[in-house]
Amino acid sequence: MIGRMLSLCLLITATTAAQQVVTPGNVTGVNINGQTIRITTAHAKAEITAWSHNVVRVRMDRQELGKDFSYAVVATPEKFAPVITQNENEIRLETDSLVARIGKKPFSVSFLTKSGEVLQADEPGLGTSWIGEEVTAYKTMQDGERFLGLGEKTGNLDRRGSSYTNWNTDAFGYTVNQDPIYATIPFYIGVHHGKSYGLFFDNSFRTNFNFGASNNRFASFSANSGEMNYYFIHHPEVAGIIAAYTWLTGRMPMPPMWSLGYQQNRYSYYPEAEVMRIAQTLREKQIPADGITLDIHYMDAYKLFTWNKQRFPDPAGMNARLRKMGFRTTVIVDPGIKTEANYHAYESGKKADIFIKYSDGQYYTGQVWPGWCHFPDFTGAKGRSWWKDQVKGYVDAGVDGLWNDMNEIATWGQNMPDNVLFDFEGRTATHREAHNVYGSAMVRASYEGARAAMQGRRPFILTRAGYAGLQRYTAIWTGDNRAEDDHMLLGVRLMNSLGLSGVAFSGMDIGGFTGNGSPALYARWIQLGAFLPYCRSHTGINTKSAEPWAFGEEVLEIARNYINLRYRLLPYLYSGFHEASATGMPIMRTLAIGYTHDPLVYDPRFQNQFLLGDGILVAPFDSKQTYAPVYLPGGAWYNLYNDAKETPGEKMLTLGMHTLPVYIRESSIIPMQSLVQSTAEKPTDTLFLHVYKGARSHRFEYYEDDGETFAYEKGASFRRVIRYEPAEGNLVLEQPQNGVPSHFRQIQLVLHGFGNSTAKVNGTERNLVAGEWVAVQPVSRFDPQGVANPVVKCAVKTLTLPNNDQSITVNVE
Repeated sequence: MIGRMLSLCLLITATTAAQQVVTPGNVTGVNINGQTIRITTAHAKAEITAWSHNVVRVRMDRQELGKDFSYAVVATPEKFAPVITQNENEIRLETDSLVARIGKKPFSVSFLTKSGEVLQADEPGLGTSWIGEEVTAYKTMQDGERFLGLGEKTGNLDRRGSSYTNWNTDAFGYTVNQDPIYATIPFYIGVHHGKSYGLFFDNSFRTNFNFGASNNRFASFSANSGEMNYYFIHHPEVAGIIAAYTWLTGRMPMPPMWSLGYQQNRYSYYPEAEVMRIAQTLREKQIPADGITLDIHYMDAYKLFTWNKQRFPDPAGMNARLRKMGFRTTVIVDPGIKTEANYHAYESGKKADIFIKYSDGQYYTGQVWPGWCHFPDFTGAKGRSWWKDQVKGYVDAGVDGLWNDMNEIATWGQNMPDNVLFDFEGRTATHREAHNVYGSAMVRASYEGARAAMQGRRPFILTRAGYAGLQRYTAIWTGDNRAEDDHMLLGVRLMNSLGLSGVAFSGMDIGGFTGNGSPALYARWIQLGAFLPYCRSHTGINTKSAEPWAFGEEVLEIARNYINLRYRLLPYLYSGFHEASATGMPIMRTLAIGYTHDPLVYDPRFQNQFLLGDGILVAPFDSKQTYAPVYLPGGAWYNLYNDAKETPGEKMLTLGMHTLPVYIRESSIIPMQSLVQSTAEKPTDTLFLHVYKGARSHRFEYYEDDGETFAYEKGASFRRVIRYEPAEGNLVLEQPQNGVPSHFRQIQLVLHGFGNSTAKVNGTERNLVAGEWVAVQPVSRFDPQGVANPVVKCAVKTLTLPNNDQSITVNVE
């Protein structure tokens, strides 16, 4: 009895100790070594490193810091000499961009501008603390502070007042406020008092971010285990913060050009005759398209790396025929490998010993589409190597894209045990630490395997789940959404938030995956889809057909109009993707990037508006709305369809089904091409350079490469900076930087808003030609009164120039 009482007392004591809030306490030791400050406190160890002039890293733990490791961070610290001083009360680290002050009594961290204004500071009395294994950093919530980003998170653009959990989740048909969903990107941007900063919490355990939910004192971020490990970023502009974050975590490679074209999908197209019917119908109805995607029904009993021979007797032959029609094929791949004797993937996986295991060494088994499955361990080189070998079979069959699904990891029951172990690059980690990075590890293996097998051609990789840095390998789509207006608008916010968080190549299921949308909803969604980085129609099993022609002739014409416009905009889009690959700047941009301190861009009425690149403003609306407000920030804007010039401010619009409100920013430079039915078809040899008269100076970098190979990595590209200088009335086409010639022999300037009849080209006077430009064709009148609605057009002036290697200055005052 005494022994039992003693055991119970010890248990109560241990439990009480585990639940105590433990703070670092006072600093007891400081060691400064170059850019790094190593600190010992009463209850913790800390390491603070200047990674660059605008990035400072903070690591803390209650024990000695472990070996530095990250699946997200690929940058190494820049070599420079920050100014580090200390006295009895604090340590001060100063760079060209910011100041970090580390308090000693007790330990605390504050970040300030060079002029001494607070960017972010530990909340006094709270700071960083531990409760058991859980570690939390509490930061003072500044007056009027807004919080943006955090990747694929539902809710409003401004996250203040909400909390979020990062735990990759198979969220079928998720609600508009559901959290978490599929991907984890623990990076956010804080904005207050005309300043902005970024914070990346690089911890792959289950994490939580609280931006003033249920309290009015602090914002916090926590992990249920692991280090307090974060990077603080300062830049005066949000674009600079995104650039620094993507310097840390990497940037996307250039995608294959075909992946920017329209993609047609459903769950599922089969057999082969149905796939070919869809392809043929797209061509017959003159809907430009580049891709058809096959869902799980192409497989034999849903087993990965197999083809159903009744449905697809000759995959390579089918894909070759599709290629001749200008289509590329993407197939879905899930991580689960069915535990079936004589199934080649199962037998070879066992032989190579690449499946994840319980702590006792037995393979973990979970149930998904094929039945009971084992799962490759993508967190180890051996598992990735095995996967790369399997992927080669798809490439041999003529597949160009891999769609990585169910990689949260999803299993029926959605509760993988925590005692499942992963290689974690030789470190060994439990499911608790590996769960959120599994999707990224899978797409890394898919990308590397497809790249190796495609022998110089670029693969297209798509994922549902991932962790910070996923942009290095893959595009992402927002999962199993619903055919509802609020989901269409939520998708815009999800993609805008992904763009803020380093992921430029994103999309959502146009039309909605679950349920049956109305013709009006599909019309609005396909209009919007034309301006998304990844443009894919998709719908689920047991839903009505959801191809553009499935909603009637009127919707078909609307869909054709906007997909046509997308294909004409491909030079603009492709240049935007190059900017993303070079700087991290997203193609699809929330107005909070360019108009960060304008409160109206966060207004729920306007938070769904976005810019495509620098110049095209898109205003999405509920398909049932007939009147709605739009907000035009900054300077003047042009209506895309008729060139009507608009002043900045709020406008009330009358909405119709045939057109989506789109505006062009003054001084914008928008390169376009002639219409093609797929990217396999060459446009005419004229690049149409649309220039909109305005008062702002503007610089645009036009970019081309072959769209297919990695030759651009060795300089095989064509780049030309184009500057609009309104004060001088000059449009300057700088001498190109070209490793290869342009695809276009001529440039036709298409001038919007210019009244002159002549222009000077390098000092020589030239006549401008008056003409018209039509963005979308009129939709037929589906009533007995007539054939078509009137043509809406822009009056323009044009001038055709040779596209040579010379600098060209056109004076168009």
